[in-house]
Amino acid sequence: MSAADKNTSVKKAAARLVRQLPDTASWDDLMYEILVCQKIEAGLADLREGRTHDHASIRSEFGVA
Repeated sequence: MSAADKNTSVKKAAARLVRQLPDTASWDDLMYEILVCQKIEAGLADLREGRTHDHASIRSEFGVA
């Protein structure tokens, strides 16, 4: 995907997100939704690139039996 395509897709996603917010939404509500979308996209990119961890390694890292 080219930079122009990515910018267009982000712009369209942002417009769609704003339209879906209730009329009573605050700036904080908007920022939260943007952050959630950004984190989901980053997670999906990690998954596509094979940057994953199995449950056992995460449990070990956090000391969970």
